[in-house]
Amino acid sequence: MHIGFLTPEYPHSQSTPSGGLGTSIKNLASSLIQKKIKVSVFVYGQKQDLKFEENGISFCFIKQRKYSFMGWYRYRKYLQKVLNSQIEKDKIEILEAPDWTGITAFMKFSCPLDIRMHGTDAYFCNLEERKQKYKNYLFEKSALKSADALVSVSAFTAEKTKEIFELDRPVKIIPNSIDTAQFLPSEKSPIKNRLLYFGTVIRKKGVLELAIIFNEVVLNNPKTELWLIGKDVVDIFEKRSTLEIFRETLSPLAKEQLKYFPEVSYSEIKEHIAEAAVIVLPSFAEALPMTWLEAMAMEKALVTSNIGWAKEVMIDGKTGYTEDPKNHKAYAEKILHLLNNPEEAKSMGKAARQQVLKKFSTEVVVQQNISFYKELVIARAKPHAIS
Repeated sequence: MHIGFLTPEYPHSQSTPSGGLGTSIKNLASSLIQKKIKVSVFVYGQKQDLKFEENGISFCFIKQRKYSFMGWYRYRKYLQKVLNSQIEKDKIEILEAPDWTGITAFMKFSCPLDIRMHGTDAYFCNLEERKQKYKNYLFEKSALKSADALVSVSAFTAEKTKEIFELDRPVKIIPNSIDTAQFLPSEKSPIKNRLLYFGTVIRKKGVLELAIIFNEVVLNNPKTELWLIGKDVVDIFEKRSTLEIFRETLSPLAKEQLKYFPEVSYSEIKEHIAEAAVIVLPSFAEALPMTWLEAMAMEKALVTSNIGWAKEVMIDGKTGYTEDPKNHKAYAEKILHLLNNPEEAKSMGKAARQQVLKKFSTEVVVQQNISFYKELVIARAKPHAIS
């Protein structure tokens, strides 16, 4: 079997910046290679055209083209031509694309196409209660309706997406996976009173609520420090730095206890996770967050949001706590409880890793994906046949 992935991002030194979507595709691609399945990755919107092979995966980086008229359509048709050429040449049996921006709208491929729901623009706009550009909605709906099969990383994302686009077709649920051998429990003892947030510094990840929550925490435990790690972005509503808004929200004491790092390497982030006493991830908008899985795999107790997908990942009171990020006092109380009860936090961390091993490890999830792909190959030329 030969699977192709079309993606706007992938964690590679030659690629443009990548986030959770790229990481999830990398994990899946690597696990498929280990099962002797061929994998090709097509990364569009890049700075240059590149073709190479690495770790058994064939890569094709596709440069972003500029057009004077109808660029959105003409670039899609260019991608279609490049992809179909490689599909025929390399005998790719299935092409997979993400739902984000409906990149496959108006494209036709010479092999079955499945779309994996990591969260459309419409999905995130709905969760954030903001307006979406109508053309983006149309692109995403067209792509989803024309795909041969749909798969989602969480049941919540599947149902919400079906509701938004009025889709009446089945969606397979296969979660993101993580290589638990890469994210191991640390032998180091966590640093007392250290909180860690890692991920993009953006409103939808709950960081502005975290500022108010942290004020509550330091009011009760002035020795608590918050390490904030991630790229700062312009806030979608205030049109200025999210980090700047975050800092302005902090009390004087909380400001003294904040340490911010804009970017760290993949290996460094694991060190920071290991050193944290509690991980705080109060996101409002996710599909199934890789950051949660990474922290859980390293036996860390989390305090997360309690929205939608959270129940598919966390077990409240066992792997940590889930709470409404807008309930600042209650969220702070959960953090303080774990800081004040390190043995309980340790026990929850162990339960968190067991949850990942059982539901999200590559060994478990890769088999679900292989079965899905086999169904799609059998059902080729029969749209909407996957259940």
